[in-house]
Amino acid sequence: MSQPKSVVVYSRRGCHLCEEALSTLTTLRLQAGPSTFEVSEIFIDGDSDLEVKYGDQVPVIVIDGKVHDFYRVDPERFLGAISK
Repeated sequence: MSQPKSVVVYSRRGCHLCEEALSTLTTLRLQAGPSTFEVSEIFIDGDSDLEVKYGDQVPVIVIDGKVHDFYRVDPERFLGAISK
């Protein structure tokens, strides 16, 4: 069995799009199976390097270290990327 993919969501506190993205990822993880991918959240607030890198693009969804998407999670596109 292969290792689960690592999904990181770079977000800001109080960001409604970030909350929606995490909710969508939680639903997709249940559909795909919990061993398919793991989700973690990193807040960019107060981290000057991350604020410069991601600024107003949050949420930024990163799969195994590669930026996948910004702002919203497209379920079909995301599941396609996870299955690769």
